[in-house]
Amino acid sequence: MPSRSFGRISITLPDLTGGYLSSTSTLESGRGIVQEFAYADADLRDLDLANTRLLTGRVTNLRASRVRMDEVRVDSVEFTDCDLGNLQWVDSRLSRVVFRNCKIMGGNYNGLTLDNVLFDHCKLNYSTFEKLRTTGPLAFTDCVLTESAFNGCDLTAAVFDGCSLRDTEFGRGTYRATDLRGNDLSMLRGIGNLTKVIIDRPQQIELAQALMAELEVTFGDDLDGPGSRRTP
Repeated sequence: MPSRSFGRISITLPDLTGGYLSSTSTLESGRGIVQEFAYADADLRDLDLANTRLLTGRVTNLRASRVRMDEVRVDSVEFTDCDLGNLQWVDSRLSRVVFRNCKIMGGNYNGLTLDNVLFDHCKLNYSTFEKLRTTGPLAFTDCVLTESAFNGCDLTAAVFDGCSLRDTEFGRGTYRATDLRGNDLSMLRGIGNLTKVIIDRPQQIELAQALMAELEVTFGDDLDGPGSRRTP
């Protein structure tokens, strides 16, 4: 199995090099299983999948204005250059899944179980991640997560590397050994919830800046004004 390492974790990737994938015109199946497939260059208004299994395949250049995934099991699948609008992905399990160069703006991920999942060079702005649970490695690399939020998630040992985390909010959750090295942390929100994370020493200043912004701290010399004197 191919793999990639990030910090202290290694993610097992889908092995799709055998050349055995068959082209398909849909991700829906009467049997509820789509297996060993290649799905490409689709432009859809709506994509609704429920109680479905996607096993060993590649989804390329899929564009959909509205996507709903409900109880969808995804194993050994790679999503590349996809634009998934208004994504609602709930109560599903993803294992050995890669999202590469995908645009998923304002997505909602709720109740997902993730095992060996990689988001690579994806635009995930304004997304909401709720009640995610990691049972294996998870990494976000070179992703944009502007104004996204994590709430009630277990991100134990997850990795964020080279990501844009402007106004990204980390709500209550489990962040033990979450690796935040290699990111600018100065504009994070929810700093008080990030207990037991991993950072580099220079990032202490960035966390302090984020904390002061969150506490709305005012410096005294900004109030004094020019020429004012403080009474001893």
